[in-house]
Amino acid sequence: MIGLRGLRFDVDECVPPVAELGRVHVLAVGGAGMSAVARLVKAAGQPVSGSDAKASALLTVLAAEGVPVVVGHDPEQVRDVDTVVFSSAIREDNPELARARRDGRRVLHRAQALTAVMQGRTVLAVAGANGKTTTTSMLVELLLGAGMDPGYAIGGELTGRGTNAALGGGSSFVVEADESDGSFLVYRPQVAVVTNVQADHLDFYGTFEAVRAAYRAFADTIAPQGLLVACADDPGSADLADYQRGRGGRVLTYGTDPGADVVIAEPVLQGLTAGAVLRAAGSAGSAGSADVALGLEVPGLHNLRNATGAYLAATAGLGVSPEAARAGLTGFSGVRRRFEARGHAGGVRVVDDYAHNPAKVAAVVSTAAGLIGDGRLVAVFQPHLYSRTRDFADAFGQALAAADVVVVLPVYAAREDPVPGVTGALVARAALAAGAPSVVDLSEAPSGEAGALAEIAERVAALTRPGDLVVTIGAGDVTEVGPLLLEALERPQRRG
Repeated sequence: MIGLRGLRFDVDECVPPVAELGRVHVLAVGGAGMSAVARLVKAAGQPVSGSDAKASALLTVLAAEGVPVVVGHDPEQVRDVDTVVFSSAIREDNPELARARRDGRRVLHRAQALTAVMQGRTVLAVAGANGKTTTTSMLVELLLGAGMDPGYAIGGELTGRGTNAALGGGSSFVVEADESDGSFLVYRPQVAVVTNVQADHLDFYGTFEAVRAAYRAFADTIAPQGLLVACADDPGSADLADYQRGRGGRVLTYGTDPGADVVIAEPVLQGLTAGAVLRAAGSAGSAGSADVALGLEVPGLHNLRNATGAYLAATAGLGVSPEAARAGLTGFSGVRRRFEARGHAGGVRVVDDYAHNPAKVAAVVSTAAGLIGDGRLVAVFQPHLYSRTRDFADAFGQALAAADVVVVLPVYAAREDPVPGVTGALVARAALAAGAPSVVDLSEAPSGEAGALAEIAERVAALTRPGDLVVTIGAGDVTEVGPLLLEALERPQRRG
């Protein structure tokens, strides 16, 4: 296995099945990924608890579902547990993690805990810098529609189901495979989808070549006679497909590229919907040779790519009929924080998206730009991580420049400490240099303080006018700006 700097667990470690984990405690249980672990462990019949640094709506939901949760990290909370689950965002000096290690408790990374849950199932893993949450969600909805009752763990909540995880009763398990910390090397899937291979998470990998090497190692973990589904439109993913073919692996590619095994032909992008014809070459085999008309209730060419990846994983990977796969995708209604409509007020529409790298931001802005009609596109962007802001400020500026108004917020630090000289102002200046018509730099606005987001929402409301589309963009707490903005837009003085 390749060496990855900063990797905090052994990806080759033998993990026991979930029934042998005993009492489980999940750190940062209010996060999308960690809440999925808690839900799955509970569904598997094991006692589970969780803690998080701050209260949230998701903690309230987990408590209602029967998962005991507490706010704050106290070492006493792991005194009587058998297994502690952490993520790469949890620092080693976390009081609970440090106590668990000191006391010799079993400590598992999130990916290892998921592996414990998935044992004995046919694993379908979806990886990629962009689109993996949506592609995973589409694959889950497709399989549910086909009556296969898969287990699943997703980094976002299915809007139609109100959850991000389920144990399922079928033979398959779909997992969103996170490449950000190398943990996707744990899953050893029978079917893998790679949407793209791009220079992201350089705080962990250091170089793009190290990213590419990690994806090659991921391909190496696919089970013998397994399947790699790769997007031919992305150079990194196409290179990975060539690598896998070179070592004798089974590969199917998809995309608008005419050389793909399944070509996305005749795309039609209309409002909040998208459609295309999937045209399979002979090498697509069990994916079917006849054209398949695909219609989606979500917008954008990127979503047609996501859907095609899911389609191939199901048809060529699990033997789902093309018609059942097509019907399942037609019913897909979206994922929370992936171009999620939050509402409208004062003639202004508000959408929220989790995009946090340049390619994702560009896709969101491009999709939104096609929906604005006679209004303006107002992009409210919160940079995520100081290292990512430093490395990609210019690319973020270029991605945002297609908006009519760009509003840049302070950097959301997440797991990082501040880096001198790195602020959202770097992105604001880059957007202006890239030709954005109007840039509002709020990078020095108060953050992390009570009322800070409400103040930002007020300032954004003052910028808008009827007919505008506002998109809040980022992986941090910018998602809370949307509802606050709608409240500001509804006030009588605003309407008057």
